[in-house]
Amino acid sequence: MLSRIMAHAEPALASETAAGASTAYFAAMQSFGASYLQTRLYWRPSATLTSASHWAAGGFITRLAPANWPGSPAFDYVCFECNPLLGAIRESRTRYRFSDFAPRDRIQFGVYWEALGEAGINDALCSTSYGADGAIASLHLGFHERDFTADESFAIQMAGLVLTERLMSLTTPPPAATVRLTQRERDSLALVAEGKTDWEISVILGIAEATVRFHVDNARHKLGAVNRAQAVARLVNQRLI
Repeated sequence: MLSRIMAHAEPALASETAAGASTAYFAAMQSFGASYLQTRLYWRPSATLTSASHWAAGGFITRLAPANWPGSPAFDYVCFECNPLLGAIRESRTRYRFSDFAPRDRIQFGVYWEALGEAGINDALCSTSYGADGAIASLHLGFHERDFTADESFAIQMAGLVLTERLMSLTTPPPAATVRLTQRERDSLALVAEGKTDWEISVILGIAEATVRFHVDNARHKLGAVNRAQAVARLVNQRLI
């Protein structure tokens, strides 16, 4: 799994610009039928989080979409009138789908999905990194189709997190000191990247499940990540695994 994540993320890691990293990642996703990409780097609004304040925060890096989509009535609808994705920001989600916050079986989101359909978005896999002082780097990656295996979704979103970490590192100062992880912390996170559960990691490493959680949480705190998925992405972005 880690090798698959790295294969998807490597083009973005190799780019020296935020826009270049975004387009390189999108190109790598073409084999999965990617139809849309938007990347941003902005700071969490100090005012109440609404569609308007979220948009006003700016920070748009790249948007790859049908030419007639930006500024269209459908675009304005999903950006300003019906934006269920604000829930992901409020919850500091790092990985989610559009359909997690706009279930397709709920009638109130019918117009929302019709509007997204005009951009060729049947669903989207999203990744978001959270940094110091309220910095947020986000990726929305739309697809013509929405059927992925759990492993495919995990690899795409984890590679997306590597991209958002790369976006943040290209536009914000690097940490003053190198993060130093113990071998157990590094091994535990590497197995998280493989999609292993805490129990599976405990069996592989021959330690207690609680000890696995201890090592993963220690690594997460050292890396300044909000959860273990971001910790893995931050570790990959810093070439530490």
